[in-house]
Amino acid sequence: MTPQPRPGLVLQGEAEEGRPLSPPGPDATAPSPEPAYPAGRTGVAERVIAWQRSHGRHSLPWQGTRDPYRIWLSEIMLQQTQVSTVLPYYQRFLERFPTVADLAAAPVGEIMALWAGLGYYTRARNLHGCAQRIVAEHGGRFPASAEALATLPGIGRSTAAAVAAFAYGERAAILDGNVRRVLARHHGVDGDPASPGVLRRLWEVAEAELPDLSRHNDGHAAMTAYTQGLMDLGATVCTRGMPACERCPLTDSCVALREARQLELPGKRRRKAAGERQVHLLWIRHQDHTLLEQRPPRGIWGGLLSLPECDDGDIAAACRRLGIEPDGEPEPLAPFQHVFTHFRLHATPWRIQAGRLALAEDGRHQWLEASALNDAALPAPIRKLLVEPPLFRGAGGDDGRSS
Repeated sequence: MTPQPRPGLVLQGEAEEGRPLSPPGPDATAPSPEPAYPAGRTGVAERVIAWQRSHGRHSLPWQGTRDPYRIWLSEIMLQQTQVSTVLPYYQRFLERFPTVADLAAAPVGEIMALWAGLGYYTRARNLHGCAQRIVAEHGGRFPASAEALATLPGIGRSTAAAVAAFAYGERAAILDGNVRRVLARHHGVDGDPASPGVLRRLWEVAEAELPDLSRHNDGHAAMTAYTQGLMDLGATVCTRGMPACERCPLTDSCVALREARQLELPGKRRRKAAGERQVHLLWIRHQDHTLLEQRPPRGIWGGLLSLPECDDGDIAAACRRLGIEPDGEPEPLAPFQHVFTHFRLHATPWRIQAGRLALAEDGRHQWLEASALNDAALPAPIRKLLVEPPLFRGAGGDDGRSS
């Protein structure tokens, strides 16, 4: 039986009663390529380009520029992070580091401090390393091809293609999480989108759907609209939970819509069971100073400042190892949880008053004044504990919260 369109669905070229069609995009009068699908009025790329120009996002601060530095910075920040979260970080980074040379010359600690709270901290370390490589090996100029960009730290195939498309108009395919979802649904590609076989198939689809730039007077602008259009479709229309198929320009050729499988595609990712870890955090204070520990460059909160940890719960022994003599009994505070990609951290903070500032000089620890905590490179849950202490009350209270 042939599936029927859902009630209220407006297919491409049709209008709701009393509502005129949207005006055609700038390229609607250009010669149409061979249809990618028998039902399609035009190829996928042409529809995405026209839709983006009329209905896509146009006011994001990294749009309207061909500066590869600004484009690269936004693309790195947007990896696994929502636009609304990225916006203030992007503005602060540009104010402090207006050029890639400024970023390369900055101490990594300052970069980590500005990045704190954005998560996935390896991105910040790679950001710094990439900026230094661009200055040292490329004279401060970004390579002009996706292939060359992909050799730099923290720039994978999709990110390299996005930078090359936006900055240089290169005909290069992207495949971030949102775009995987759009293409998997449109082409009916089933299976775990992160598995090698499915990922290879999606890359083949992404390459095959690239626009024919010779059909456009301004190939760079067309490539920008297509790349941004795929991103916008995934972020605002072909969303994970509630796809707005009635607003999609690809309804007449979408396999998932035709087979009513929008919520089945793409297939579920095979994830390992999340682990659990218990830790005790030592909030050691002396007058208005807090003892902080530099995290190793790899692992959770890599490169950030955090509180010393104790896994076994022997707080007295942990203080002795640090050379701290507590002034009174350590005070347990409300536990909290923090969820990482692969495990859940259960943390119990202990407030400890140090009787003296005795601490072995090992390069890992430092005493920081309370006034400096807000600007320090602290993980988000540690910042909440130290900068907003009223949120964490005694162990008998119920103010512990996930973050």
